[in-house]
Amino acid sequence: MSSSSSSAMRRGMPWLVVAGVLVAAISLRGPIVAPTPVLSDIEADLDVGSVAAGLLTSAPVLMFAMLTPLAALVIRRAGAELALLLSLCGVLVGTFVRALPGFGWMLAGMFVIGAFITIGNVVIPVVIRRDVPPERVAFVTAMYAATLNVGSLVTSLGTAPLAGLIGWHAALMAWSVLTVVGIALWAVHMRTSRGTDDGLSGLQPSPGTRDAASRETAGGVDAATITGPMPVVGAARSTRSIVRRPVSWLLVAAFGLQCTIYYGLTTWLPTIATDELGLSPTAAGAVASIFQGAGIAGAFVVPVLARFAPRWVAPVVICASWLAVTVGLIVAPEWLWGWLAIGAIGHAGGFVVIFSTLVAVTRSDREAAGLSALVQGAGYSIGALGGPAMGALHEATGGWSLALVVMLACAVAYCAALAGAVFTSARGAR
Repeated sequence: MSSSSSSAMRRGMPWLVVAGVLVAAISLRGPIVAPTPVLSDIEADLDVGSVAAGLLTSAPVLMFAMLTPLAALVIRRAGAELALLLSLCGVLVGTFVRALPGFGWMLAGMFVIGAFITIGNVVIPVVIRRDVPPERVAFVTAMYAATLNVGSLVTSLGTAPLAGLIGWHAALMAWSVLTVVGIALWAVHMRTSRGTDDGLSGLQPSPGTRDAASRETAGGVDAATITGPMPVVGAARSTRSIVRRPVSWLLVAAFGLQCTIYYGLTTWLPTIATDELGLSPTAAGAVASIFQGAGIAGAFVVPVLARFAPRWVAPVVICASWLAVTVGLIVAPEWLWGWLAIGAIGHAGGFVVIFSTLVAVTRSDREAAGLSALVQGAGYSIGALGGPAMGALHEATGGWSLALVVMLACAVAYCAALAGAVFTSARGAR
């Protein structure tokens, strides 16, 4: 590449947009994870059981499953820029609602947070594909995927220490500062941007730009799909042929089981670390944060493997990762930090394998959109059960052994579903 074209590329990179997207991404997962390091305090102070406490992370996931079509409509009506600003403002409102006295308000706040995060989940890929030069789409999308884990990491690490200083109510409120920064930065972008497209053009780039962006890949994976929960906006409903294909339900099972394990463990890891290892809430939150922090690197593992290794290697690594973390928590919980670092490869890279397989087994953009909607809608509905189910098993048995055995069973079933989907995809490719 010549120096002149390199300079043009640098001039064409919309750094304010990229910065706004990345700062916004911190607020698209952090608020969901923030209560988990202090769940024991929440249970004690609000006099609720483990099942009810588990709903705090399930509520946003249910919103992901239910409101994606509505989010797409909001984006069409408001336009991409305004929709992202609305998403951040809604997360901020939900954070304040969550701080009101009583568990009912706290749960309501989590529903509000989840509803507005759903808009952000849908619109950010639209902004990336529209505004980022095609040759940089994969890079910026990977940065976005990693930054989602940054938000979870920061809140996992910081909530318990803050709660020790100012109480858990104020600690959860304190993270609203990050959302305010995102709102301010995105508002600056909207103010300085001239010639903003209307909502429809914002969602449908010009054919040349769109085709170029759709060809940009990371390790053979379409850049717009590598972060997982990124529905195609404005797509038609799933066709009857999609529903009748076994691979569709294998993908639903794989995505649903992965979400179940991920949200179940994310909800209760700090509590497990406290109960099983005798750690303080601050130390337990720090150990649990490894599950989010290592996922920052894990988001790049599968694209690298897809580029340099045979196709079967990536799913085998992902399956081994999930089996390692679930077996490890049962047989050697004292090595919790190591198991979580390995498990992070599974939860970050698993999305890549599932959605790249989805792309491989569909024959058109419309079919891919329909299958994406099916996989995410059903998968998130299944995944929402993870937190309450683990809480119920803990409440019934007084320990974590049975709950972890159930997570192991889910991991085994996940491996079977993922292997079946990838095998079916490979057969179709031949």
